[in-house]
Amino acid sequence: MTIDEYLETAPEPHGSALVSLRELLRSLLPDASEEMAYGVPAFKIGGKSVAGYAYFKGHCSYFPHSGSVLPEMAEDLEGYDWDKGTLRFPPDAHLPESLVEKLVAARLKEIGVG
Repeated sequence: MTIDEYLETAPEPHGSALVSLRELLRSLLPDASEEMAYGVPAFKIGGKSVAGYAYFKGHCSYFPHSGSVLPEMAEDLEGYDWDKGTLRFPPDAHLPESLVEKLVAARLKEIGVG
């Protein structure tokens, strides 16, 4: 399954939320490749996943592909449902651009890029 096919299967408002997130990630990671990883869309740099996303019945998820990024950002995640590897958000409430920027920057720092 391609990323476009994956997004086409997403119900609304999930699909719109994920397309918006994808566009933001593309702008933040212009040199990254987009691939399916673990069954969900992901952005990779140097073969390492930097950010991924998915839809589920009652929410959308952002994946930093790290067990330490989200715990390190606990203050920024107040009000969100999250654990060490998944940030869940309502499909009708897109993640703020500033938060996604911080998540991407933290992961890039962790893998030694940027």
